[in-house]
Amino acid sequence: MTIGENLKRLRVANSLTQQELADRCELTKGYISQLERDLTSPSIATLTDILECLGTDLASFFNQSTDTKVVFKQEDVFVKESDDNYIINWIVPNAQKNKMEPILIELGPNSKTKADEPHDGEEFGYVLNGSIILNYGNQVYKVKKGESFYIKANKTHYIENTGKYTARVLWVCTPPNF
Repeated sequence: MTIGENLKRLRVANSLTQQELADRCELTKGYISQLERDLTSPSIATLTDILECLGTDLASFFNQSTDTKVVFKQEDVFVKESDDNYIINWIVPNAQKNKMEPILIELGPNSKTKADEPHDGEEFGYVLNGSIILNYGNQVYKVKKGESFYIKANKTHYIENTGKYTARVLWVCTPPNF
């Protein structure tokens, strides 16, 4: 992590000049300039003061990741084929570290996913192709192309394809569960 680059990014995001930030922190413009170019390192106390003037704190500042990936391409997808005639595509790699986990399920004809036991969380599905049967506790719902479902994950649930063609479902789970 480059402290200077991140300080400059925060300063610019707050629409402050180096002089304005220096004045707020009771530092010199030259010192702020040196910090932003990583020519000097601040003490913890000074960095804490600067971050406070920029509306953040040490923990938030050092937990930021400027390299967070935003766009995922086909080569990023992790694919797992099941013996039960369905494929899970993890379309956002390592999504289990996030608050939600999107996957793309390809469910072959006359197949079903494994039953997901009750757990904390919520799940959303959108049928891209074909149609599916959503089994949710003792309830059964038919969901067709262009339709979606939203459930609390507090009951046993799974989907099945009783049709002749492969069904594709975008499924989002929070917290990550797949």
